Amino acid sequence: MPPPGRLSTAPPPVRRASAGASGSRPPLVEERGELSAAVTRALRSGGPPVPGSGSRSDSVQRADPYGEDLQLALYLLYELHYRGFDGVDDEREWDPDLLQLRRAMEARFLDALRADLSEGPRSVEDAFAPLLVEPADLSGSLSHHLQHRGELWQLREYAALRSLYHLKEADPHAWVIPRLTGRAKAAMVAIEYDEFGAGRADRIHAQLFADLMADLGLDPTYGRYLDRVPACLLATVNLMSLLGLHRALRGALVGHFACVEVTSSPGSRRLARAMRRCAAGPAAEHFYAEHVEADAVHEQVVRHEVIGGLLAAEPDLEADVAFGCAATVLLEDRLASYIREHWDHGRSALRSPLPPQE
Repeated sequence: MPPPGRLSTAPPPVRRASAGASGSRPPLVEERGELSAAVTRALRSGGPPVPGSGSRSDSVQRADPYGEDLQLALYLLYELHYRGFDGVDDEREWDPDLLQLRRAMEARFLDALRADLSEGPRSVEDAFAPLLVEPADLSGSLSHHLQHRGELWQLREYAALRSLYHLKEADPHAWVIPRLTGRAKAAMVAIEYDEFGAGRADRIHAQLFADLMADLGLDPTYGRYLDRVPACLLATVNLMSLLGLHRALRGALVGHFACVEVTSSPGSRRLARAMRRCAAGPAAEHFYAEHVEADAVHEQVVRHEVIGGLLAAEPDLEADVAFGCAATVLLEDRLASYIREHWDHGRSALRSPLPPQE
């Protein structure tokens, strides 16, 4: 089997998004409730996060664990570990008051996921077996819809939604590398090497997605569409950050990563066809075409070497790996249902629609 880093194919000539656009620090956005207001006030003022009413614990317990307020507040705090925000001191990354609030919200989020998955899989085989077979009914699949019936405005919305992850693609998963050993570490580094362009800055997957956005007439600035995306999208990104930042959840992060790689190739094939059918542009098509080939190999490596190596060294983490996979499927299904519900009624899936493509 060839190493993943050798799978990247040279992209076609494209309109390259500027490095400055994708490397900037985003501004803070407007709050969506009590918790996110406390976080934004704290980040702007340099003070502690103080909810509008009651104690921090009461505010967290009142919040919907999947709702706009808690998910935005979590996203803002997690982003301090990535690029931070314009005008916010980098020292706030490890501010004890912010970390205390974040920990309470993480517990609320994790408790909700575990409750919803109380009857979920406990073994790797049970978690991944359904993902290894293409379902006969793809009617609920976003990529299937976009391939056959999607319109250009829907492709643009999909890209704006996914930009919150793809403009930092593979970054959350890199946190697990120092927590692995032997086979699992070697295989994980090989896959991440490919994700980060196999030594070529212009082939870093985050850069390829910025180029896709440029083809679609979107702004590729990092974090540009944070204020437009709904909570169900934020939850999918927050899950990665949550699992990546906690060593105790390393098994769940491996499960998440494996789930993404196992399901990526078929969906990417459909999305590449959707981009071609809608004449979205060469960079838009190339981003997904790249993932068809690369992720087909990544799937084998992550299942046999990353998961296999991890469980050979730490067999007691199997239930965590299964949980990471199941939580990913749960949140992705919630997101897909939300988007389809809006699109099927001719409505934008964003909190505010995009301007027309210029």
